[in-house]
Amino acid sequence: MDNKGVDEVKRIFLWSCPRNISTALMYSFAQRSDTAVVDEPLYGHYLHQTSAKTYHPGADEILNSMETDGRKVLQSMLEREDKPVIFYKNMTHHLEGLPLEFLDKGYNLLLTRDPKEMITSFTKIIPNPSLKDTGYEDQVYLYRHCRRLGIPVKVVDTQEILLNPEKRLREICDFLKIPFEKAMLSWKPGSIPEDGVWAKYWYKNVHQSRGFQPYKAKKEEVPSGLSDLFAICERHYKELTS
Repeated sequence: MDNKGVDEVKRIFLWSCPRNISTALMYSFAQRSDTAVVDEPLYGHYLHQTSAKTYHPGADEILNSMETDGRKVLQSMLEREDKPVIFYKNMTHHLEGLPLEFLDKGYNLLLTRDPKEMITSFTKIIPNPSLKDTGYEDQVYLYRHCRRLGIPVKVVDTQEILLNPEKRLREICDFLKIPFEKAMLSWKPGSIPEDGVWAKYWYKNVHQSRGFQPYKAKKEEVPSGLSDLFAICERHYKELTS
């Protein structure tokens, strides 16, 4: 890959599991004076490469709206230079089959969530998710890869952000070596231009919000048919957060 521009621009790669606060975090960074945000640029690649296109809502519309060649997407991510900071919101499993050499061209944030809360939320849209769909296994792989090669990586737990948004955002900004801005704590209700075409299926709560919502423990139980999946996800989650 041609690395044009990688030294002049600070790139933030967010790697999240689904049904997390990744969109809220993207909205938070969109409020910064120095930052451009990009919503799941590898989603089209992921759908094109996997059977997920058969059960993700709006798959055809998504595939027709964006580049589906993941290598071309990675190239564009490394070439964009219009802002001093560029925040790429990604689902970790969207890296399907792609090389990881580009990860050292930016700062990597792994956004994870208690799998009990994630799975009970996720099944409202994807009723029978696979381990791949949850992203936890890929998060652990990515974490180990970055640690082994000395690539900047930080694990961020959703619950900790919601319990104290300013404190955790300041910590994230310290890791990224960028100044914290108070504007990151709130935004206007509604969509933003950077939303992907899938926003109508997934972003209802964020569109109704004005900032990070206070943490509330979920009381729902994981469906009995997904108990094995939950156990595996919990093991990965504990490795990430220990």
